[in-house]
Amino acid sequence: MSEDRRNREISQSVTEPAATGSDPSATSAPLAKGTKAIMSRDALQALIDALASDHCVLGPTVRDGAIAYDEIAKLSQLPAGWTDRQDAGKYRLERRTDDALFGFAVGPQSWKRFLHPPVATLWTAHRGEDGFAIEPPPPAPRKFAFVGVRACEIHAIAIQDKVFSTGPYADVGYTSRRQDAFIVAVNCAEAGGTCFCASMGTGPQVESGFDLALTELHDELRHDFLVEAGSDPGAALLGRLPHGAADDADLAAAAAVVARTRSQMGRTLDTDGIKDLLQASPNHPRWDTVAERCLTCGNCTMVCPTCFCTTVEDHSDLTGDTAERVRKWDSCFTLDFSYLHGGSVRRSGGARYRQWITHKLASWIDQFGTSGCVGCGRCITWCPVGIDITEEAAAIRANPTSGEQHGGT
Repeated sequence: MSEDRRNREISQSVTEPAATGSDPSATSAPLAKGTKAIMSRDALQALIDALASDHCVLGPTVRDGAIAYDEIAKLSQLPAGWTDRQDAGKYRLERRTDDALFGFAVGPQSWKRFLHPPVATLWTAHRGEDGFAIEPPPPAPRKFAFVGVRACEIHAIAIQDKVFSTGPYADVGYTSRRQDAFIVAVNCAEAGGTCFCASMGTGPQVESGFDLALTELHDELRHDFLVEAGSDPGAALLGRLPHGAADDADLAAAAAVVARTRSQMGRTLDTDGIKDLLQASPNHPRWDTVAERCLTCGNCTMVCPTCFCTTVEDHSDLTGDTAERVRKWDSCFTLDFSYLHGGSVRRSGGARYRQWITHKLASWIDQFGTSGCVGCGRCITWCPVGIDITEEAAAIRANPTSGEQHGGT
């Protein structure tokens, strides 16, 4: 089908305004959750505009030689025609041979930076004549709408939801930012060289946790999007946008996109019994081997979409009349993170890497009922020396019963 014909059909399928004096809502039945439709490339601008009426719209864009998440208002701000090449310790952008809007994997940032900001003021105190008054931080000025959320990232957000929003001590700031967020997901059409979401069961197809999900259908004859409504608000919004009915050929094309991406995974990770394997290997010699390369820089934890370690700092002004407590991202790779009176609990690089990978792939399951890894591959790509979590886990699996001892704490 030609692109002109497809656009005409989509345009003709939009509900016409009701006759003067009639109820506009009665012109057609509302769409239901699970509805699948077709939208043209240009119709995505209408989606952005609709979200921008009451949300801060955030999406992928090209900045500083990488795909970054930032506020967007125009379709032209998306990374049209760009893709990424990723390997251990390597990342670069390249031009594609087409103008696909989502023809890349994931960049160094995750949506965590908006829901769980790198720096956040927890409270501010002011001293007056009647003593100190403590003020909570102001609420977020606008609700978030995330455009272009991958399946692995939706799983990461779900993991952070468990960390911050469940139990008796829910994080008020995270919960307030998260509860009104509108998620426009994207089924991956391009796997990165360090992706292994298929191994973790977290992608490349989104299955839940979204309001709308897009699959980009792009060839020499068309540039459309299959859109699925994953929630009632998503269905309501889709009903207000230019769209057409999806047919069997559209569904088959979308399934082919996901199947092709699944076959392109750059890495694999055998998760069978990995929790018991790692927890039974505290003295494995591999920890010393990886320590010879690891810089303990914490890059892997900074780019990880699920890591949540923080520290707090108290600041006051020179007069002593105003003070504030600030929370900042921290990392289990820093000496201060495990500092107790007398020194750090994990003094060696090997001990800190062991803590990170064992928590991520094993003890996280004890805490939250799921792995802490979603297979996005960021920790591999953005490690300066190219340490590969899949390679390290495989090395321990290959020699799980070594009698040698890990050299230090």
